[in-house]
Amino acid sequence: MQSFRSEIENPVVEKDILELEAKIRQFHEGKLDEEKFRSLRLARGVYGQRQEGVQMIRIKLPYGKVTSKQLLRICDVSDEYSTGRLHITTRQDIQIHYVDLNRTPELWSELEKDDITLREACGNAVRNITASETAGIDVEEPFDVSPYAHALFEYFLRNPISQEMGRKFKVSFSASDADTGLSYMHDLGFIAKIENDVRGFKVMLGGGLGSQPRHADELFSFLPSDEIIPLMDGVIRVFDRYGERKSRAKARLKFLLKDVGLDGFKELLEAEQKAVPVKTFPIDADAYPVVTIADVAVPKVDIADQEVFEQWKSTNIVSQKQEGYVAIGIKVLLGDFYTDKARALAGLVKKYAAGELRLTLRQNILIPYVKKELVPFFYLELEKLGFVEAGYNKALDITACPGTDTCNLGIASSTGIAEELEKVIKAEYPNYINNPDVEIKISGCMNACGQHNMANIGFQGMSVRTKDKLVAPALQVLLGGGNFGNGKARFSDKVVKIPSKRGPQALRLILDDFDANGNGASFVNYYIEKGEHYFYDFLKPLSDISSLTQDDFIDWGADEKYKKEIGIGECAGVVIDLIATLLLESEEKIQNAQQSIEEGKWAASIYYSYTSMVNSAKALLTAESKKTNTHAGIIKDFDSLFVASEKIDFNGTFTALVLQLNKNEPSEAFAKAYMEDAKHVLSKLEAYRELELVADK
Repeated sequence: MQSFRSEIENPVVEKDILELEAKIRQFHEGKLDEEKFRSLRLARGVYGQRQEGVQMIRIKLPYGKVTSKQLLRICDVSDEYSTGRLHITTRQDIQIHYVDLNRTPELWSELEKDDITLREACGNAVRNITASETAGIDVEEPFDVSPYAHALFEYFLRNPISQEMGRKFKVSFSASDADTGLSYMHDLGFIAKIENDVRGFKVMLGGGLGSQPRHADELFSFLPSDEIIPLMDGVIRVFDRYGERKSRAKARLKFLLKDVGLDGFKELLEAEQKAVPVKTFPIDADAYPVVTIADVAVPKVDIADQEVFEQWKSTNIVSQKQEGYVAIGIKVLLGDFYTDKARALAGLVKKYAAGELRLTLRQNILIPYVKKELVPFFYLELEKLGFVEAGYNKALDITACPGTDTCNLGIASSTGIAEELEKVIKAEYPNYINNPDVEIKISGCMNACGQHNMANIGFQGMSVRTKDKLVAPALQVLLGGGNFGNGKARFSDKVVKIPSKRGPQALRLILDDFDANGNGASFVNYYIEKGEHYFYDFLKPLSDISSLTQDDFIDWGADEKYKKEIGIGECAGVVIDLIATLLLESEEKIQNAQQSIEEGKWAASIYYSYTSMVNSAKALLTAESKKTNTHAGIIKDFDSLFVASEKIDFNGTFTALVLQLNKNEPSEAFAKAYMEDAKHVLSKLEAYRELELVADK
């Protein structure tokens, strides 16, 4: 591959991009372990996709905000390096697909020209900070959460405490008690509150979806805003040390909470407080960029079909707290749109609104700050782009992950069935186009990227095997999920598994029964009143696989017979490191510690030294085929196997040496002394390893 030369002015970003280019080169030359390389590129937004030889690139857009200028830059990149298709995710990111690995450093460099990053969009890091798409304009919000979400994004980006955790870490902000940021399903969820004229948040901890969804615990009913960053700093330190690392299925924060309990977690959190570099972190919300709204004359327009226009307004116009303005919701089918439309949209909002868009958790687009008198004009302009389908955030607005289209983990098509279900609703249940109560979500596998297990009606991609050992695509039907607001919610129940081609029939049965027996209740309350067995009884006939037709063996959107193919999941996949790679990595961490000292970043240096020591211990334990599931376990087991047995002498325990970390406040003197300890550990362990290798010969 040709060497890439960065033109980025920010030296930190430039170093990051050049490091990616160097690691790609080392990987091609066989000098870098494949699993280690996977970890590195994932942390830089480069994700292997189902198709061999190409990558999915995830672009990190904090709380879904994207300016017109940034959107145009993303379009340029997509046209040059990808296929011109943009995909909005349920975490308010944009993904592009079919990118050549060797071109990713150049692609990243182009994005950074408009302050757009790939860093930590994937991998075992703090993922994109999400928020209510109405943040800043919400009629119910006590204040705009955007500055606070942005402050968290900036604080934890490239922060050494959150680079190599056991799994991903997800954070959300909700603008009001409606909890549209879905706090209850996040590792940390913040709901805006004001008490005694002080801005703050209700804090939810340890939620998650996946195969074992868990409702978050309430950690604080109110926490002042200047304490949210120190809190998250401490939470991540606890998660990094005690969280599972080996078993990917048990590596999320929710499992640590399940093991130690909320009170136990609070004790671990308290033990880390000395190490947290800031006790308060005031966030200057007034310094957040002020919205600049275009001042233009209102063009005269003529709406040909007034009835269709009114239908659109009834579902796609969002009230805004700023007098004289509304927001316009654009329903984006499955989150997919192309750069030609994106360019036109960027120009439209720049000239006639505030020059920004919000990507939503339901894979849509929201245009804020539209003057009310400009709504007819916007309607006609959006109509030219095919962006005036009614049903924004309504039952017709189905959420789906990419599934078997591009994802390695996809088991059955989620996009294909989503399109089919939307056709059913449009044609047979037009009253649901205006229904905001029924949410339908689809995931191609159990990992819940489509958030199926929090939906009123959810579908999860699976497979079924007949007595003749033939395999057909299937769907797990889930019912009864719902968001009750203020951190309270209900996850959906798994009701029945059916062949995929019977998905539309299942939806018809469910909606018909809801229409007949809902009695005006919300879908969630209707489900709770009837109970799981009620729905199982009338859906059970659809699960019969004794008489499948040839069509049942062809998935939605496919032409060929279904074949179950699951690749290696890369969404925060666990890395299995070679011993030599681990020791080399420990040396790199010490170099980072030294650089942080030179920059006056004592807390960062201390954490680099800490991870170097743990990494070195992990190398020797790996050589002995011992478990390395958690940092805490590594420290304890190293003492037991190497220090207590006097194989290695540290003039004390390894535990005491390493855990100086949370016994001292971060200072220049401690950072320097601790780094020397890390050097001493690495030197001793490398010498021991050399002796072992000689003895083996």
